[in-house]
Amino acid sequence: MKLKMMLPAALAALAAPAMAQDAGTDLPIIGTPAPGGMGFQAAATELARDIHRLDGMVTIIMTAIVLLVTALLVFCIVRYNRKSNETPGSFTHNSPLEIAWTVGPILILVFIGAFSLPVLFKQQEIPEGDIYIKATGYQWYWGYEYMDDGFAFDSYMIGSPATGGDNRLTPEVETQLEEAGYAREHFRLATDTAVVVPVGQTVVMQVTGGDVIHSWTIPAFGVKQDAVPGRLAELWFTAEEEGVYFGQCSELCGIAHAYMPITVKVVSQEEYDTWISEMQEEYAEAPAAATDEAPVRLASAE
Repeated sequence: MKLKMMLPAALAALAAPAMAQDAGTDLPIIGTPAPGGMGFQAAATELARDIHRLDGMVTIIMTAIVLLVTALLVFCIVRYNRKSNETPGSFTHNSPLEIAWTVGPILILVFIGAFSLPVLFKQQEIPEGDIYIKATGYQWYWGYEYMDDGFAFDSYMIGSPATGGDNRLTPEVETQLEEAGYAREHFRLATDTAVVVPVGQTVVMQVTGGDVIHSWTIPAFGVKQDAVPGRLAELWFTAEEEGVYFGQCSELCGIAHAYMPITVKVVSQEEYDTWISEMQEEYAEAPAAATDEAPVRLASAE
């Protein structure tokens, strides 16, 4: 684990890789892809539930349209084939029909928009956060900075070259996964250091890129934000259940794009406070002394 501390380099040399894994080692693994799965992961936030409901509604509308068009095609084939209709019609247009197939789709789109726009606005209107974390994408790992607590760390895939592997599942990598509380099926999902957040608290992630465009995504949270170099974007979530949630860089960012996972551990407030205290004691001075400037925060919705 490579740590980026906001203290002299001498302190960084004292970093203990296991420290960040101490939080939530017995948590259930919830947000993970299922082999052969075709649906969404279980929703762990209000944002994810909104997306699931919207997707279900749009799926019903699309299915109804497909069935209607298919029925019309079958009707026309049966009713107006050469055997059933020897003398074809010679008209060139039908005004009521043309108005109907123009107005109908407009009404359907307006209906969908009435439900989808509120979901989009809820995602994009960033509330006041209880916790602010800056996520910076690099080729090919994530750097995290707990902006109010004065420490930062890098997060690598277990089994990547940075953790002593070569992006293959070897016995040594399996041992690393087990020691970190994961199973072999979590290879390419689990990281050596996880983002730790408390359950029920609003977390605001500030996302940017350090080299090329990346994307920070946790499917179970219903969040995805591109990390663009030179730009600072925000997303937010409030996790509702303790557990481990996996994500992945979702923007093609180079040859090792597939080896850039994201791990978030949602723990109790007591465990989170303990973890923060240990991290500060190990890596940082008081938050106010760790930096001369207050954390940069984008405009928040009131």
